[in-house]
Amino acid sequence: QAFNANPAPALIGRLSDLCIIKANQGFLDMTGFERDQLVGHTIYEVDLFGRAAHREVAHERLAEGRAVPQMESELALPDGSDKLVILAGQPIDYADQDCMLFTFADLEPRRKAETAMRHSEERFQQAFQLAPVAMVVASRKRHMLFHANRAFQDMTGYADDRLVGRTAGEIMLWDTAATRRRLEEQVETTGSIRNVDAKVRMSDGGLLDCLVSAATVDMAGDASVLWVIQDITERRQSELELVTAIETVMADASWFSRNVVEKLANLRAQQSGAPAKEITELTAREKEVLSLACQGEDDAAIALTLGMSRTTVRNHVSRIYGKIGVNKRGAAIVWARERGLAKAPAKPASRQAGKP
Repeated sequence: QAFNANPAPALIGRLSDLCIIKANQGFLDMTGFERDQLVGHTIYEVDLFGRAAHREVAHERLAEGRAVPQMESELALPDGSDKLVILAGQPIDYADQDCMLFTFADLEPRRKAETAMRHSEERFQQAFQLAPVAMVVASRKRHMLFHANRAFQDMTGYADDRLVGRTAGEIMLWDTAATRRRLEEQVETTGSIRNVDAKVRMSDGGLLDCLVSAATVDMAGDASVLWVIQDITERRQSELELVTAIETVMADASWFSRNVVEKLANLRAQQSGAPAKEITELTAREKEVLSLACQGEDDAAIALTLGMSRTTVRNHVSRIYGKIGVNKRGAAIVWARERGLAKAPAKPASRQAGKP
């Protein structure tokens, strides 16, 4: 009763003729055999050890009536499929007969998990190699490189034999040791980084402007880091050229329309990414003069609008230049538009020209 109630799959075979005399429900459920397909048949007919890892050892131990050590084997099932198991044999006395108790453990779930993992790794490797962006895998503990895709090799000029087994510090992958430490510490602390500006050193010593992302991944049970590096050198150079062109054009923007000046100023601010300079304190009158200049008014029109002489207007303009650090009207207009000071002032009551 204990044998039949035990959920662990098991068989009992008689040593004298190696004939199976008992099969419990656990073995029937695991294999799909009916009891009459087993009882009365020999161990060799059921082929318990036909595809065992150490078949000869098992046959030798059975012939001697000694314990059969644990070993993996594939059982042929009634439906034509196979099942991976671990089996072992232990001599027992059953019904006054010398017998062997065979116990089994189902390894099929493990095999399926291993197969799924292998397929997953194969898909990752394929995607890794075909990716158009540079990627490299390193250990998380020492940041030792052990795999780089083709895009990384093409971008940096490093071949696999110069990368594998070496750290980023040893090949001087980043422009400075400080950059390397900053990136590695961020990954170690947070587990990932995204779109961080950094410079990558190529094999010939040249530097590339890059956006760097990284995430911790599990590679065959080992904690690793997947680095993704996007070369933005050309884009960064184009942005710098655009900013330079805008600076050149804006050197004298007095002949542009108000809308054009505003758009150019906004574009320059977006492309340069430079922090805004501290806004210099201007007097209320200087702000009025500058605001009218931003509307495209010349000195005469400003003087008429504010009821002052042209000389006074020029004096105000000169003081504005000194305070904001420019020497041209176009640059002052850009400065004002970038800081939201280009609103039209309320027109005062008409006053006699020539009064400040």
